[in-house]
Amino acid sequence: MADKDKNTVNRENGTNADMDINTDESISGTSHLNEPVASEDEVEKLKAEVAELKDKYLRQVAEFENFRRRTAKERIDMIQTAGKEVITSLLEVLDDCDRAEKQLQSSEDAPLKEGIQLVFNKFRSTMQSKGVKPMQTIGTDFNPDQHEAITEIPAPNEAMKGKVIDEVQKGYYMNDKIIRFAKVVVGK
Repeated sequence: MADKDKNTVNRENGTNADMDINTDESISGTSHLNEPVASEDEVEKLKAEVAELKDKYLRQVAEFENFRRRTAKERIDMIQTAGKEVITSLLEVLDDCDRAEKQLQSSEDAPLKEGIQLVFNKFRSTMQSKGVKPMQTIGTDFNPDQHEAITEIPAPNEAMKGKVIDEVQKGYYMNDKIIRFAKVVVGK
């Protein structure tokens, strides 16, 4: 009976003489010392997994950086060419201004010429402030990436063969991108 009372007392205290005291894994003790240490193969597998995860992480960072740069560039391009359609339609008005300016040269009314010239200059400077600039084509080599050949005529001299002799319609750049090709006459 004394043994039963002893076991009862131990149970009341929460201990049992027959049980292993260190059964909880989170408590330090001698029971964990008997477990086998990870083998070299497991260590190599873990190192390979760490290297693979590190490589994936670096690739993700590089991919994100490329995405960020690409979207920033696209955004800048979009801002620069946002009004491309409007400006393209205004190029016809600019052509009309050039034609009117040529007709104005024969006019005798100086104040009228001066007033109209001010309006035309203001319009041109506004277009330039938006990044629009005319192509310089006459006398340059014909370039099908920039010019649209309307016709070919015999060149006045040997040096003008394959070059732009006349310009039917001006070409324009907007922020160094062609928004209208120049329609030209080429010497043959």
